[in-house]
Amino acid sequence: MAQIKFINKRILYDKLVPFGFEKIDGGYIYVKELLDGQFVMRVLIKDNSDVETTVTDTSLGTEYVLHLVNSAYGGFVGHMRREYDAVLESIQNNCCEADVFKSDMTKRLIEYVRDTYGDELEFLWEKFTDNAVLRRKDGQKWYAVILTVPKNRLGIKSDEIAEIIDLRAVPEEIENFVDRKEYFPGWHMNKKHWYTVILDGSVEFDEICRRIEESYRLAHK
Repeated sequence: MAQIKFINKRILYDKLVPFGFEKIDGGYIYVKELLDGQFVMRVLIKDNSDVETTVTDTSLGTEYVLHLVNSAYGGFVGHMRREYDAVLESIQNNCCEADVFKSDMTKRLIEYVRDTYGDELEFLWEKFTDNAVLRRKDGQKWYAVILTVPKNRLGIKSDEIAEIIDLRAVPEEIENFVDRKEYFPGWHMNKKHWYTVILDGSVEFDEICRRIEESYRLAHK
């Protein structure tokens, strides 16, 4: 039995049974045949969010583990590893949601965007798993970027890690309201067209929502 973690994911328990899991004492179990029935994979998601997997050789009745050994190579083990990983990826895609950002303000804004525009965070950079974008469905243009950065990157004398949002605005407005206290030049974006807000409550939730709306509108152009 292998214990695994869904990195930066939160399990949506109400999605498990519709996906194919069965409710059991202490959690949920999912059973899937691999390699045309030569093996059976079981995924146990416990009520405390722990995840365990087991792969059993159906002809021998013994547990198979070579797919978990990084140094194991060969066509057979590679095929097994791909099927095993595909099952876990499907579970994550259908039964989990991103759980990268921790501040209450960030979580409220993500929920606001989901309810208002029907958009979900997109994590585009494999090496930067705590950076995400929001973009319009019609033109695929970004209207917000949510990132995690040290405050000193924004010119603040602190090594504290902050969650921030980059938003669009017209250049004249950015020149007027960027004060390096509540509003900062756009981090990692074109500072003429983007600005940054720290999601720590320094700017009110309703004000950020209004500015997201403006950024969304500008992204249509």
